[in-house]
Amino acid sequence: MTDRDQQAFRLYPYARSPDQDRMPPARHPVVVAGAGPVGLAVALDLGRQGIPVLLLDESEGPGIGSRALCFAKRTLEICDRLGAAKAMVAKGVEWNLGKVFHDDRLLYEFNLLPESGHAFPAFINLQQPWFEKFLHDAIRAAQADGAPIRIRGRNRVEAVTPAGDHVSVEISTPDGPYHVEADWLIACDGARSPVRHMLGLGFEGRVFEDNFLIADVRMKGDFPTERWFWFEPHFKSGDSALLHRQPDDIWRIDFQLGWNIDRDKELEPANIRARVDAMLGPDVDYELDWCSIYTFQCRRMEKFRHDRVIFAGDSAHQLSPFGARGANSGIQDADNLCWKLKLVLEGIAPETLLDSYEAERIQAADENILHSTRSTDFITPKSSVSRLFRNAVLDLAEHLPFARGMVNSGRLSTPCIHDGSALNGPDHPAMPPRSRPGSPCPDAPVETGWLLRQLGPGFTLMTIDADAPETLSAHGLTFARLALTARDNEALRERYLGEAASAVYLIRPDRHIAARWKSFDESAIGAALARAIARE
Repeated sequence: MTDRDQQAFRLYPYARSPDQDRMPPARHPVVVAGAGPVGLAVALDLGRQGIPVLLLDESEGPGIGSRALCFAKRTLEICDRLGAAKAMVAKGVEWNLGKVFHDDRLLYEFNLLPESGHAFPAFINLQQPWFEKFLHDAIRAAQADGAPIRIRGRNRVEAVTPAGDHVSVEISTPDGPYHVEADWLIACDGARSPVRHMLGLGFEGRVFEDNFLIADVRMKGDFPTERWFWFEPHFKSGDSALLHRQPDDIWRIDFQLGWNIDRDKELEPANIRARVDAMLGPDVDYELDWCSIYTFQCRRMEKFRHDRVIFAGDSAHQLSPFGARGANSGIQDADNLCWKLKLVLEGIAPETLLDSYEAERIQAADENILHSTRSTDFITPKSSVSRLFRNAVLDLAEHLPFARGMVNSGRLSTPCIHDGSALNGPDHPAMPPRSRPGSPCPDAPVETGWLLRQLGPGFTLMTIDADAPETLSAHGLTFARLALTARDNEALRERYLGEAASAVYLIRPDRHIAARWKSFDESAIGAALARAIARE
């Protein structure tokens, strides 16, 4: 029995659907395969925008175990837009600080969000089953408000056949097989993606020769709520180790085991306890909650879009867990894809807009793979010479700040800035680089609360100390103006104005910046909008 078969929550129990008795097969605008974090986010985002979506999963809820654990500020901002972040933050453990050790020495500590003026922390730690449950709770709330989302548990996708203007999907259930047709199929079915294999597609990249043990332990620990990482730890439980606090008095411990190991032997409770005892000491009372072994893999598909089948999350790219890039990147995939697919389904944008999903998210995947590969190479040196160099860097980092930038214990997830995207419009050189076209909007406090919560569900025209009409219509879209002032708001000025006295921003539905100007120009905004929806 797999972890996925052992369910933490039974959220969508099997029930026979009318589609199972339909002939010819029912046709759905969007079918999503896989109800993990990314599949749930895709279904929720599309459904909240009024797009009918059918979500299929082979189980009836999330599997057991912490698995994806660290959820970044950008992910929380996306989940806030989807109505799920409040519960996540309430349950999760917030943290901004981390510490790096070598042997028994503290080398340095770091703060991932040193500036104030943000609604969310740098990270929360929240076990994946809870993250999925809160997304599902938000789906239930959206359904109550009329969102056309359907979830079917124990509906396993068995075959996928592209058919020109649609995709034929064969599904198995406890009552036997049936078919549906989808205008678009979104594959969110994980790193082993059955849909990817059905289409004869694969991954390109590296599998690293090392193994890591996850040991989730339940204990009353007095460790602070920080990320602690050891290179060559003094307790000798592995070549490196990581300690993180989770909700409900559970602590995540990762031990680096090496390559040539006996997995079954390493997973024996007595052997796991020997490693944990060496780390925590003989007097700490704890119990094992969940354990697993994983291998670093940094790989992606060559293309994320194959006609009317689109891949997102781990089905499209696989990253090493150190750095918390997998689930966070997958949620950003969903954020990027859904508004584009909506405009295509509504006939407002051409199908070529979906090519920008592939281009932008491959850019993000390559960036994440680069960081993950560098992290893995630093954590797991492949020769005595590289280990000597790595340890020399660690010795320098204890005393010299410049060397700390060379230490890589898993560079933590940051959102991709889509520099060079075909959707980007004009920039203004006097404004800050952090809010240039292609970048995600940095949050800031404003008179009515938090900036990101004031942005509309579609495109937004944000003005700062600049005049503009209250609404604007172009290319089949109508979007509202968000009028702000930077007077007595240093955060807004620093993040959006820079040396400019005023600013006008065109902001995409995924809260990435499309273009910016010093003042309102209707024709320039119309041209930038056309570019942002691939109609230029």
